Amino acid sequence: MTISDLIGLVGSAIVIVAYFAVAQGRIAANGWQYYVTNLAGAVLIFTSLWWVWNLPAAIVEIFWGAISIYGLAKPLWTKAK
Repeated sequence: MTISDLIGLVGSAIVIVAYFAVAQGRIAANGWQYYVTNLAGAVLIFTSLWWVWNLPAAIVEIFWGAISIYGLAKPLWTKAK
């Protein structure tokens, strides 16, 4: 197993565990914990692509991370209004 495999697997595990936690009702799908774990997973998976590039996977991870950032930032500008 290479370092890129390990980084990607850890990122995948984080995303899967977060999704399962939402399905179990342990965390809210719109809660900061879900967005932070998804962002962390996306960053790790994207980082693993540094060694073995895959454009479709990169696009998914960029959007996954961007949506997570949006979810984290939305309450900040909603409160400001």
